[in-house]
Amino acid sequence: MKRPLALGFAIALAAILAGEAGARERHRHDHEFARSALQRGEVLPINRLLSIASQYLRGDVVEVRLEPRRDGELRYEIRVLTPSGKIRELHLDARTGEYIGIED
Repeated sequence: MKRPLALGFAIALAAILAGEAGARERHRHDHEFARSALQRGEVLPINRLLSIASQYLRGDVVEVRLEPRRDGELRYEIRVLTPSGKIRELHLDARTGEYIGIED
């Protein structure tokens, strides 16, 4: 009876480790994608982006993501913790910094 339990544990552990390795690989790929887009002039640098973001939302930036769209455009998604304690997400065109919208 202990043997199936140990086998089940080993399979679950292997699945978790494979998932973590996949997540690390995706993160590395995302980082390289963002860096190369910046070098090609396809996106604004983060300091410029944060300056633009502060015009639309006040608070602490907690996350910035560069998201490719189906139409080939790139969009920055900036999560901000507002003074009222809400997380809001600001969407900006990654190339121009143009305002797209805000989500709660």
